[in-house]
Amino acid sequence: MSDSIDPRPGRQVGGPDDSRRRPQETGRGRTGGPRGQARGARDDKPDRGHRDSGTRGPKRFVGKGPERNDPLTDEERLARELKSVRSRHDDPEISEDVQPGDLDRLARNELRTLSKENADEVARHLVMAARLIERDPLLAHSHAVSAARRAGRIAVVRESLAITAYATGDFALALRELRTFRRISGSDNQIALMVDSERGVGRPDRALETGRSVDRGRLPVEVRVSLAVAMSGARLDMEQPTEALDELQIPELDPNLAFSWSPDLFHAYADVLEELGSAEQASEWRARADRAVSALMDSGSNETIEVVEEERVDGEEESDEGTESPHPT
Repeated sequence: MSDSIDPRPGRQVGGPDDSRRRPQETGRGRTGGPRGQARGARDDKPDRGHRDSGTRGPKRFVGKGPERNDPLTDEERLARELKSVRSRHDDPEISEDVQPGDLDRLARNELRTLSKENADEVARHLVMAARLIERDPLLAHSHAVSAARRAGRIAVVRESLAITAYATGDFALALRELRTFRRISGSDNQIALMVDSERGVGRPDRALETGRSVDRGRLPVEVRVSLAVAMSGARLDMEQPTEALDELQIPELDPNLAFSWSPDLFHAYADVLEELGSAEQASEWRARADRAVSALMDSGSNETIEVVEEERVDGEEESDEGTESPHPT
């Protein structure tokens, strides 16, 4: 099994309990959603342990810049974006057991435009970033920077750079890299992370604008769920709990079915209910999230799981097996 960088801010980040109030310094605000992997990696999920950001973007230009009548060409714009990853940088050490083939097949395909030697080195740095993001986000980011210095025009590389920047808590850098990834790839699959990054830099209003800029009907279901949770978090940032609840009332909020993204969605819904003073309902949704986790673990697959809540007759003792049993549909 090979390593992977989880592209979404997940719920179990080890941060504060009120994590949905804002993206956490732990690296990922709870945008919940899909448990899929970043396009550039395979399988293992990152942790987003608490770290202060050690990464800084380029210094802003002070004073008036040179006048220019003609707009930048795509080549010039990309060159400007790449400047921040081409400054002096010492490559971190790569473990001997890491092989280029450990990288996700689709990601390796993106590296085919590079020379074999360069592609192999980039692949190994991306695998290292995936392995380290849970326990050492700063070092993971350093590997992503090394990959970007060698292949800054490759979408999956910029995506990985954005994800690791987010994991260190550098939301401004993450946002910039996510925009670059989006422009290069044409993909909106990281829109939830963009929304959370806007929240991280203190712009929940811009976060909502960003989320509304995409056609949700064209997004993969997992991304759509992640976006709903991120948008809900932005509403909470703006002290709008009722609207936050509305953001989460989507077709995927089905307590009877468990998908990989269901626990995060259920927990997010519980958080907003609690914010609204509905503690009992919040407790019920947290219990549903726990049942969904158990059902998914028991199934050992990514299939849809039906979660059945059994009603007990008065006086009947609860069985040792609990009040629900998961069944594949």
